[in-house]
Amino acid sequence: MTATILPPVSTPSPKLPPSNHEFAEVIHRLEAGGAMLPDTPENLMQIIGLYKAYAVPMDFYWRDLLYIAEHVFLDPLPFFKYFISQEYLDRQNHYAGDEADLRIWRGTGSAHPELLEFIQKGELKSKLPRIFHHWYHDRINMEFAEECMRAMFWHGRDIGMGLFDAYLDSDEYKQNADRAIQAYFKKNPAMLGLYKLFPDMFLEQCRQMSYYANLGLFWEIMAPVFFEMSDLYDEGKIASVPDAMNFLINGIFAIAGRPIYHHVYIDGECYEIIPKSKGFMWLYEAALPYVEAVFYRTSPFRGTKSYNAQAGQVPLEQKDFHYGVLYADKFPVGTAGIPPTLLAQDMLHFLPQYLVDYYQQFCRGEDDMLVQLAVSFQRSMYCVTSAVIQALREALLYPLDDPNPKHLMANRKFFEAQMDRFKRPEAQLRRIQTQNYR
Repeated sequence: MTATILPPVSTPSPKLPPSNHEFAEVIHRLEAGGAMLPDTPENLMQIIGLYKAYAVPMDFYWRDLLYIAEHVFLDPLPFFKYFISQEYLDRQNHYAGDEADLRIWRGTGSAHPELLEFIQKGELKSKLPRIFHHWYHDRINMEFAEECMRAMFWHGRDIGMGLFDAYLDSDEYKQNADRAIQAYFKKNPAMLGLYKLFPDMFLEQCRQMSYYANLGLFWEIMAPVFFEMSDLYDEGKIASVPDAMNFLINGIFAIAGRPIYHHVYIDGECYEIIPKSKGFMWLYEAALPYVEAVFYRTSPFRGTKSYNAQAGQVPLEQKDFHYGVLYADKFPVGTAGIPPTLLAQDMLHFLPQYLVDYYQQFCRGEDDMLVQLAVSFQRSMYCVTSAVIQALREALLYPLDDPNPKHLMANRKFFEAQMDRFKRPEAQLRRIQTQNYR
């Protein structure tokens, strides 16, 4: 089936006094069924264009993440881990194509045509052996995806959401991992010897592979969601920012129960390190931890902050980290090696023409386009975060048009608590309220 758009929530009659919060205007907009991002045609064009540009490299990210988790696994010299096999390029997305479990995008289930063309020709527009494109760094930048995975891995225990991260420390997980590690290195006595000497080191690498699988399964859903939103916008069926947000909310609830698991394939045999039978679900074990770890926290990118404890530039507690896309400074974009720079470079190849024209109108030439991409990406992720906030409110609290003022006040307190996280001076919520933020 094809996902449908929820109708925009009508503005309820005022039953509460105005909020006194710093972001009262945003809170009132959320209470009326809107997003943190103002509903303007310009904002809508930017976020949908970015979803399309993001979805194409994401179609590679999720495939390669699963390829690494399921086949590369604990290869001590994974030189070719970014050389995804044809099997994974042809792999059918569970949420796109004719064989989909739930068809969100009406397009193909295999790799996107624009992605396949870029893999073949790259920026050079020339069909060369993939190794030459790789050496020239003319490829999709998987380093960004791996940085997101590491953020989830590092913050997972501190976040404390779901049961996935806790399971990685269980005896059952260790036994499953041991069987896979023993099988993977059964023809390599040197590595088996190292495993006996340093079992915890191998187990920690296995845990990281489980997060590769987690993120890959998360993005397998988000890519067709973004592709479908782009198509609906082109067809005039997404006409406002609330339309876009409601489509995301609809998608969150439609696939909330998708299993999160980690299987490894060794010599044709499947080793279930995290079986599907554990019941780990997409919403609680992947989506919500991803939003917390990547949108809010991440870590200070090397070269932008000092890791020297005496400098005091990094918080003492992980919960105080505030380096995610919702807080990021756009100006370090363009610095070599910064993960968001790598993502912006990936998205640059797949921009819709209307967004290229828009950037040419407002950019200081093509050199400024990566910075403008970063700004539009922030706007688009504030829309995604709004969908998550509204989905949590819908699941945990009350409808926006609830006739009971006490219920509406409970919603108000929830929204205000969410907005408290954006009181930090680094937060970009203030800036995205106007188009002057470029």
